[in-house]
Amino acid sequence: MSATESPSVTACYALAVLNATAEGESGSSGSWALPTDRLEYGEMRALWDTVLDAGDAGPHTGLLVGARIRPEGLHILGHLVLTCASLADAARAAERYHPLVSQAGTVTLHRGGGVGRIRYRPTVAPATMHPQQVEAVVSIMVRAARWIAGDDWAPLAVSFAHPRAGSAEPYARVFGCPVTFDSPETAITVADEDLDRRRPLYDPALNSLHRAYADRLLHRLSAAPTVAEHVRQWLEHAALEDAGPGGPAKELSLSVRTLRRALHAEGTSWRALLDSARHGRARRLLETTPLPLDRIAPLVGLSGATALVRAFTRWEGMPPGAYRVRRRPAPPDRDGAGRG
Repeated sequence: MSATESPSVTACYALAVLNATAEGESGSSGSWALPTDRLEYGEMRALWDTVLDAGDAGPHTGLLVGARIRPEGLHILGHLVLTCASLADAARAAERYHPLVSQAGTVTLHRGGGVGRIRYRPTVAPATMHPQQVEAVVSIMVRAARWIAGDDWAPLAVSFAHPRAGSAEPYARVFGCPVTFDSPETAITVADEDLDRRRPLYDPALNSLHRAYADRLLHRLSAAPTVAEHVRQWLEHAALEDAGPGGPAKELSLSVRTLRRALHAEGTSWRALLDSARHGRARRLLETTPLPLDRIAPLVGLSGATALVRAFTRWEGMPPGAYRVRRRPAPPDRDGAGRG
């Protein structure tokens, strides 16, 4: 993800947050259609605003979300963790594939002195991420570790970079270890022997399948063109007479609202890209076909010849008839043909 792109979050995780709180009881799923859709981080922040503004929300809501998370809430990463051979293997998987869940933070594993520290660092501005969001991520990582190590497993320590809100007891109960706040970093400290202990039941073939799928998704996420470029490519082959933003949004697994916001962040809009596509197609039809204007107009999504003349004059500074005359190849000079 480049510095100019907006980080995105999988709708799986957004749905998991809703389902872990009273907000999930309403059945609302935001503006996305499928759990595999992605939404801009701004939408995820707005979702958290709604969750935290609810009447029954409290300072430990993030811990509640983490305690109730299920593997499907992390999409392929959750299923991959379930097939990892050890906690170290799972931590390395989280390090690599966390962007599939959220590009708003990074997970890294650092080892030394007989312990490993699994660090979480937001990639968005601190003011745009609630402390409860960070606590949810850390709580989810501890819960995921227990899928491997057992429900009674606990890390050596947990630290948060932000100050504590509310009483200390829920943190001790959820994590089962000392928890500190206002620390230099947000991290989970795990003993090396816990990290490296192999699971008695481990299916390397299934793990390999999950990793291969996760790698394909990661490549698609990192190699994807800008949203505007994808929309341009989609419009190149679309029937412009009934083209709408829902078409490319569906291909990108985005809501229409998220697509519009992404285009705005890239300095353009659906209307501008559609107008450009109409312009390009009108030029090609004028240059390569003898179709009359009233036949060309609907092919470029305009209501009639008058609308085409008005739009084309705005695009090219001349009416389409004059443009066609200028672009029409000159007839061959029969008298001079073949002369040197």
